[in-house]
Amino acid sequence: MSASPPPPPPPPPVTADEAGFLEVGTPAYRRANLAMFVGGFATFAMLYGTQPILPLLRDVFGVSAAAASLTVSAGTAALALLLIPASVLSDRLGRLWVMKGSLALAAVVALASAFVTGFDQLLVLRALLGAALAGLPAAAMAYLGEEVAPQAQGRAMGLYIAGNALGGMSGRFLSALFTEWGSWRIALAMLGVLGCIAAVLFWRSLPPSRHFRPRPARLGRIWHDARAIAADAGMPWLFLTAFLLMGAFVGLYNYLGFRLMDAPFGLGQTTIGAIFGLYLVGTWASAWGGQLADRHGRRNILWLMVAVMAAGLALTLAPTLTPIIAGVAVFTFGFFAAHSVASGWVGRRARERRALAAALYLCSYYLGASIIGTLSGMAWEGWRWSGVAAILGACVATTLAFAASRLRRLQPLSGAAG
Repeated sequence: MSASPPPPPPPPPVTADEAGFLEVGTPAYRRANLAMFVGGFATFAMLYGTQPILPLLRDVFGVSAAAASLTVSAGTAALALLLIPASVLSDRLGRLWVMKGSLALAAVVALASAFVTGFDQLLVLRALLGAALAGLPAAAMAYLGEEVAPQAQGRAMGLYIAGNALGGMSGRFLSALFTEWGSWRIALAMLGVLGCIAAVLFWRSLPPSRHFRPRPARLGRIWHDARAIAADAGMPWLFLTAFLLMGAFVGLYNYLGFRLMDAPFGLGQTTIGAIFGLYLVGTWASAWGGQLADRHGRRNILWLMVAVMAAGLALTLAPTLTPIIAGVAVFTFGFFAAHSVASGWVGRRARERRALAAALYLCSYYLGASIIGTLSGMAWEGWRWSGVAAILGACVATTLAFAASRLRRLQPLSGAAG
C-alpha cells in the first residue's frame, strides 16, 4: 500500500502590499505622501500666513497686539470647533471627498481675504478659512492609519507633519516678503493662489481609499466612541500634550516678531520673515521623530523631545540675537518631533475610531493655539517677552512632567506599538 502524499504546504502569509496597504517604495505610497505633504503644506501656509505681519496689521487697523493675533486665533479656533463634525462627515462620506473639498474651499476663502475693507471682515474670513480647512486634518490622520502599512505609518505621519512645517515656514516667509515688496493684501492673495495650486495637486495625486468602511453618523455611536477614547489610559494625556505644546509653539511665533521689531533689535519685515525659515528644522525633525518612534517606541521619545523644547525656550531669554535664534531653532525641532510622535500614537491606539480620535487630538491642538496664543498676547502687553516665556514655560514643564511619568509607563494595546 503506497504512502499517502504529503500535505500541501501552507499558503504564504498575506503581506501588507497584498492586503492593499500602501507599502514603502511603491508608486501609490509615493503619491499618497506627495498629496498629504502638499495638503499639510497648504493648510499651515494659509492658516498662519498673517503671523509674521501681526505688527503691521496692528498698525494698519489700529488694534492691540492681542487683537491682531486674533487673525491667527480666529482661524485655529474655528478649525478646532469644526474638526469633530468634519471627522463624522469623513466617517460617513469617505476621507477623500472631505479632504479634497476642504482644501479647495479654503483656497477660495484665502483669496477673498485679500479684499477686505475692515478688521472685522478680516477676522470673519480668517475664521471661515479655519472652518473650511477642518476637513483635511480631521480625515488625514484617519486616512494614513487606514491605508498605510503599519510599519510605515510613523514615516508617513512624519512626512505629513513635515509638510505642515514647510508650509508654515513658506507661508510666513512669503507673507512677509510680499508685504515688504507690495502690501499685506498682495501677500494674502498670493497665499490664496498657493492654496489653489496645492488643491489641484492634492486632487490629482491622492490614491483612493481601499480600507475605508462607512460608519453611521448616529449620536449614540459617536458618544460610545468618545467614551471609549476617553477611557483609554493614554488618549487624554495625548490630547493634553497637543493642547499645551501647540499653544506654546504658536505663542512663541506670534510674539517673536513683536520682540524682534522692538529695540534693541529693530529688525525689518523681510528679516523677521526669514527667521521663520527655522521651520525647515521642523520639516526634518517631524520625519525623523516618526522614524525614531517606530524604532525605539513612542513612550521613550516623546518626553525627550519635550525636554528639547524646554531647553530652546530657555535660550530665547538671552538679551542678544544669536542665542535667541538658536533657541527658536531648538524649540521648533523639539515641537515638531514631539507632535509627530504624539499624533502617530493617537492613530495607533484609536484603531477603528481613528477619525474621531484624530479630530479630538487636533481639536485640542488648535484650541491650544487659540487660547494660549491669545493669553500670551496679554502677557506681552504687560511684561513683554519675560511674561510670554513664563506662560510658555509653564505649558512645556507641565507636559514634560506627565510625558516622563504617565505616558512613559503607558502599556501598549494588543497588536499596537503603543
